Amino acid sequence: MKTKIILFLSVLMTLSAVTDAVASDRPRKRKRKPKADTVLVIVRDTVQVNDTVFVPYDYMSADGIGGSRSRMTVPDSSGCVTAGRDTVSGADTGVRGDSSASVPAAGAEDASRAFSPAACAEDRGWSYSEVLFAGDLEPGMHYGTCSVEQESGMYHGTCSGETVVLPGIEVLEKMDFAPLKGKRVGLVTNPSGVARDLRSTIDILYNAEGVELVALFGPEHGVRGDVYAGGKVSDVTDVTTGLPVYSLYGSTRKPTEDMLMGIDVMVYDIQDVGARSYTFISTLGLVMEACAALDIGVMVLDRPNPLGGNKVEGCLAEEGLISFVGQYRIPYIYGLTVGELAILINEEGLNCGQTGGQTPAHCRLSVIPMEGWRRDMLYSDTGLPWLLPSPNIPTAEAAINYSAAGICGELYNFLNIGIGYTLPFGVFGAEWIDAERLKEELDSYCLPGVEFRTIYYKPFSGSSAGKLVKGVQYFFTDYEAAQVTLTQFYVMQAVARLYPDRKPFETASGTGLFDKVCGTSYIRTEFGRAYRVSDIEDYWNKDVAQFEALSLKYRLY
Repeated sequence: MKTKIILFLSVLMTLSAVTDAVASDRPRKRKRKPKADTVLVIVRDTVQVNDTVFVPYDYMSADGIGGSRSRMTVPDSSGCVTAGRDTVSGADTGVRGDSSASVPAAGAEDASRAFSPAACAEDRGWSYSEVLFAGDLEPGMHYGTCSVEQESGMYHGTCSGETVVLPGIEVLEKMDFAPLKGKRVGLVTNPSGVARDLRSTIDILYNAEGVELVALFGPEHGVRGDVYAGGKVSDVTDVTTGLPVYSLYGSTRKPTEDMLMGIDVMVYDIQDVGARSYTFISTLGLVMEACAALDIGVMVLDRPNPLGGNKVEGCLAEEGLISFVGQYRIPYIYGLTVGELAILINEEGLNCGQTGGQTPAHCRLSVIPMEGWRRDMLYSDTGLPWLLPSPNIPTAEAAINYSAAGICGELYNFLNIGIGYTLPFGVFGAEWIDAERLKEELDSYCLPGVEFRTIYYKPFSGSSAGKLVKGVQYFFTDYEAAQVTLTQFYVMQAVARLYPDRKPFETASGTGLFDKVCGTSYIRTEFGRAYRVSDIEDYWNKDVAQFEALSLKYRLY
């Protein structure tokens, strides 16, 4: 099967009335036949000085995807020249960004050479297709101030401005839906699939000229988000559009051949939370698997990772513990956007079915990246509205807290973690806990980047409904320094020390999916011996460095 990545990119500083992005197949090593379609990404960013527009060209190789969003390359005899020059009269001089860039000055040797992306791709054995997109400068980044100076034969432009993130659906809209024109489209989405102005991706694609949206697919919680956690989703008809809605969380979690009949491409647009156990990414893998078998394309509309793009925590899911709540051999916090993750599992052979025992599936994959997103951004930095992707993730903060408390939540009837109250995943408490003592114990650990306060509350649902629960609420005061996933294990350690007769695994009425969510049984067995985080910390993070190195080449930002 072929993997294709459509990239709509702009560097942080763009000086042009028209931003063009050209995408084809991603490159690997020169003269080496790729194992699947590779993508040659040509990035054009124009810099205007007076009435002349200078256009640098750039390609990104496989390793370049893991580096900066674009970089200048050395011209060579094959036509892979990185700089060209266009002259445009009366072009808009508006600028965007919060960065700097440079291009060859007029008359510079490199600037006058011809650029031939087709010849470049042929020389290296890459396949090549070109899509040209044009649009104004308004989306992506606000206009700012800019200065352009000439130095050592180069024009240097420096701009300042406020970054605004465009999700993949809006970038696709800027492209006038070119990759979907004339195609019959299936859409996997839920209420989180919206543009910045809260228009639903369903409505945007349904009303897009030249695009035929023919079916909707509902993951856990349903297309409209009206099914609570764990509830089965039924096949229905969407009231607004009249389209059939097929359930991917009922009798089947993978689209059947009948569901996919007549569909040319499956589009996926759901807000992720950056954690392996969050089941929407498992649904994505099963969609990719089903489409691979029928040679149907899959397109992922990318969205921000609310945990940012730099934090990686947790060991890889291990053999025998691959499941719907941990379907890939990746860390618990994986530090990739959903689009980047899709590329990784497709390219690295990690899409091996719901239990991990199948031959890896490789689908024809397209990714529409965001515009303006950076890896150091948390969701609050994006300017995007947060629409809960599931009932217990009502805020972007809850998305972070999911990784800090959700594993502990698999220990039934041990601690209340805020489910059934207004702070899902944001607290740890029980009717029998002394809140002050628990806070004092946790404070004594001097955990980097996290602070605790006492809290008293009455849940409105669940086993403690209407009863006074006492415990702690936690806050990440230095997110970069904090060990997010280990927070819950320190709380379990503190409880075991303060209440020897209330140790986590002995107190819980069931361990539920604890091992599958952890991706290993080692954490439960080893931590349960003495309830010391120090006994599991190295094992928990043993795969982080290796995965970070692997994932670098799949970074789109």
